[in-house]
Amino acid sequence: MWSLSKITDTIQNWLNQTFNPTWALIFEMLIVGVCVISLFAILGLILVLMERKVSAWMQIRLGPNRVGPKGMFQSLADTVKLLVKEGLTPGGADKLLFNLAPFVAMIVAMLLMAPIAFAKDFQMWDLNIGVLYVSAISSVSVIGILMAGWASNNKYSLLGAMRSGAQIVSYELSAGLSALAIVVLTGSLSVSDIIYSQADGWWIFKGHIPAIIAFVTFIIAVTAETNRAPFDLAEAESELTAGFHTEYSGMKFALFFLAEYVNVFIVCAIGATLFLGGWMPFHIGNWQGFNHVMDFIPSSIWFFGKTFFLIFVIMWFRWTFPRLRIDQLLNLEWKYLLPISMINLLLITAMAILKWHF
Repeated sequence: MWSLSKITDTIQNWLNQTFNPTWALIFEMLIVGVCVISLFAILGLILVLMERKVSAWMQIRLGPNRVGPKGMFQSLADTVKLLVKEGLTPGGADKLLFNLAPFVAMIVAMLLMAPIAFAKDFQMWDLNIGVLYVSAISSVSVIGILMAGWASNNKYSLLGAMRSGAQIVSYELSAGLSALAIVVLTGSLSVSDIIYSQADGWWIFKGHIPAIIAFVTFIIAVTAETNRAPFDLAEAESELTAGFHTEYSGMKFALFFLAEYVNVFIVCAIGATLFLGGWMPFHIGNWQGFNHVMDFIPSSIWFFGKTFFLIFVIMWFRWTFPRLRIDQLLNLEWKYLLPISMINLLLITAMAILKWHF
């Protein structure tokens, strides 16, 4: 299988030969930072256009079709508009927290990129507690939302922030238990170990019905965690104007907007890694010929293909299900998803101990 380790090794060797170890490490971090920021910008442009094209396809209409060929530059035009727009701060707002909140949302999204394996031997930080790290850091995102809602000095913003806080804290439980199910099957919290454990088949197939239940629960929970429809109560336009970012405009609004789409990419990347093998090709047991053919497809294409498939599913949800009320949303988590996740985790634990998986 093709590996990107030659690229990273070449850069690292050149830096080590040119600079002393301290400066080499600093320049490595700067290169990684620039790459992450560039990836954020590209993802923002692609996912906004994808959202609008998918919604148009679902509603049997054209969508953006004026700016560039088939509307391909519409996202770029929207970005320029947000860049030149004036950023206003309400008179009664807490200026420090109001201006800090969008950056908190973006910093959390950047930190979550660290353990994701984008291709074979292409990972920023292969720490041995990768799944725990993602679970811990993702829970910090709610702080940025609460800061934005409270600091805006606006009742709609505060209501949206409180809804989002209750929603994220609740659905984190089901998302965490679903991820823990794969950790039990793998026996490791390391992202790379989880990927390599799927060399002979993805866990969604090897783990039988309990793995499929964990996958469905995970997708529902992360859709709610990212405030996507039908769980978009934090920014319900018909009720709360725009929820926690009602008072934001210009570049600060753009940061919240970008953080939402990047978070969708991250949770789908984690879902693809845990259940669909990450960058690992589709292998079937000892079918050497078939597996060898699958290995010809570059690992990065496998990773991004799976991730964008899950993003499409989450976008599909938006145009399929009506928005839930806050009581329905909390009932779904506490009365259904959480008990199902706990029982399913027990089943998967028994299956792992008895070696009933493939």
